[in-house]
Amino acid sequence: MFLQIVLIDNPGVNCINLNAMTDNKKNFEHIGNILNRFLLSYRNEFYDDLQNLNIYWKTIVGDMTAKNSKPVAFKGKTLLVHVTGSSWTHNLQFMKKDIIAKINSTIKKELVNDIKFTIGPIL
Repeated sequence: MFLQIVLIDNPGVNCINLNAMTDNKKNFEHIGNILNRFLLSYRNEFYDDLQNLNIYWKTIVGDMTAKNSKPVAFKGKTLLVHVTGSSWTHNLQFMKKDIIAKINSTIKKELVNDIKFTIGPIL
């Protein structure tokens, strides 16, 4: 038996074809390993900036805010931040301009020009 997995990012532009033989257990590979390799191959430039931002987040926003919020993704120059509740979403809206300025000065480049706060997991 033959299993073919095709992962397509942008059709016709970025395509990875990963093949796995299923007739011999020695050739099995966990799907998690395949997906990790794929995702690492498409790691964009913002990944390292997001990692750095998470390191400095407590310094940028303070202890209490850092315990209730976490930067999780970029979409262009918009930062997505998960918060623990709607009150944090509301309060951080008032601090948005200051947070953007502190992020850009800490990272030493214009990394963020907007922030979207949404309720989500803080891990």
